[in-house]
Amino acid sequence: MYITINTKSRIEIVDITNEVEGIVKNSGIEDGIALVYTRHTTTALIINEAESGLLDDILNIIQKIVPQESYKHNRIDNNADAHLRATLLGNSVVIPVANKRLELGTWQRVLFVELDGPRTRKVLVKVV
Repeated sequence: MYITINTKSRIEIVDITNEVEGIVKNSGIEDGIALVYTRHTTTALIINEAESGLLDDILNIIQKIVPQESYKHNRIDNNADAHLRATLLGNSVVIPVANKRLELGTWQRVLFVELDGPRTRKVLVKVV
């Protein structure tokens, strides 16, 4: 099952926890795992708190660690920084499922990280 996300900025974080939970609930799987995976090379998935200040901090540190500079890939597409940032963050998260619910901690959320938007993106959710 896919979640469609329409991002609005070049770099942003979108909380997709509720959408993932809906897929898990409707999957028919009582206990197992949920794999959440992005097929895009300029996006990432993380689990963290969705507090607005922290989300800003995450975006700021990503841009400091991998600034927009003159990278070799920019000869093809001017988005090498987005690819490098995505490589550092990762393209999937795996979450335990119990009683048809995600087993997330109190403040944990599933966060989609757009690194080369705005675009329409798809995230795959598999529950097994």
